[in-house]
Amino acid sequence: MTGGAAPLRIGPVVVDPPVVLAPMAGVTDAPFRRLCASFGGGLFVNQMVTARALLEGHPGSWELTRFHPDEPVRSLQLYGTDPAVLGDAVRMLVDRGLVDHVDLNLGCPAAKVTRVGGGAALPYKRSLLRRVVSAAVRAADETSGGTVPVTVKFRLGLDDGHLTFLDTGRIAADAGVAAVALHARTALQHYAPSARWDRIAELVRAVDGVPVLGNGDVFTGSDAVRMMQETGCSGVVVGRGCLGRPWLFRDLELSLGGRDESGAPSLGEVCATIREHLRLLEDWDPGRRLAGFRKHLAWYLKGYPVGGGVRRHAGLVERPADVEALLADLDPTLTPTVDPATVVRSHSGALRRVALPEGWLDDPDEDVSLDPLADALVSGG
Repeated sequence: MTGGAAPLRIGPVVVDPPVVLAPMAGVTDAPFRRLCASFGGGLFVNQMVTARALLEGHPGSWELTRFHPDEPVRSLQLYGTDPAVLGDAVRMLVDRGLVDHVDLNLGCPAAKVTRVGGGAALPYKRSLLRRVVSAAVRAADETSGGTVPVTVKFRLGLDDGHLTFLDTGRIAADAGVAAVALHARTALQHYAPSARWDRIAELVRAVDGVPVLGNGDVFTGSDAVRMMQETGCSGVVVGRGCLGRPWLFRDLELSLGGRDESGAPSLGEVCATIREHLRLLEDWDPGRRLAGFRKHLAWYLKGYPVGGGVRRHAGLVERPADVEALLADLDPTLTPTVDPATVVRSHSGALRRVALPEGWLDDPDEDVSLDPLADALVSGG
């Protein structure tokens, strides 16, 4: 990319390099966001919070709205299906000065979300989609004076027979969003097969004037460069590619700046990153048990020849001392036997079907109002 990639502008928020950490339930907490940011620049989005849970004062949901003082941009993803509820939640967050950017979840393929009309199911109902996005944008603009931008993240559609991404992009642009992000797979595809980057290019042409971010199969810095060159998108969204590999943000910054990537680290370098992750966790939530950290530990070790015993031990750690004991026995000179960028992490494969409310596919222009239970999901997952 000659001269490097231009900064991404999301309303008043400047993202340089044009890289966004995707919100991931149980993953993108403050310690992980800060760890990723220590390697390279970008916009680091908090995990999903449910709008109704905020209005009802759910303690766990409000806990998720906490940001570390060192985070320069407080970016939060909201989930909601009721325009009034979503608008009130946005007003509350902005009025209390808790966020600098709000992203709307319109792409989650999980059955518990889509079967009630949320996530990736919602864009199929165009009238509801328009009301939901407009309510969030209007609330943010009225409360912040236009200083808190709203973006949307969505998929290609439900399946190949029900593609919605072009309509979704146009509706969101008309509603005044500052940017749109497309995960270039359908809900049915989940996380396989390969993302269809050509569809990102279609969306770029369809919503001229609104930045389009591409999401799907960005595992290296060169992937990001290639996606932007092939599609014309304004930036990339990174999800699974950084799991156990927060240094990906260093490679993204290097590649998008026209420089060579750093390459896979030695196991000693990985261990140093694990220790830093633990330090950030302890600073954020002293004394917290490490059950939620086990998945990170497993991801860090992917591709390295540490043996089955070490991997089993990693799945049982309870305290920082357990992790330190595990790391002390590892050979720091080891290098990966398999490129860590190619190792599957977290979700993979396709769904057998997309769970939907009864009659959902009958009429995309039906102006539906969903049951309040559609909003009654637990924040963060």
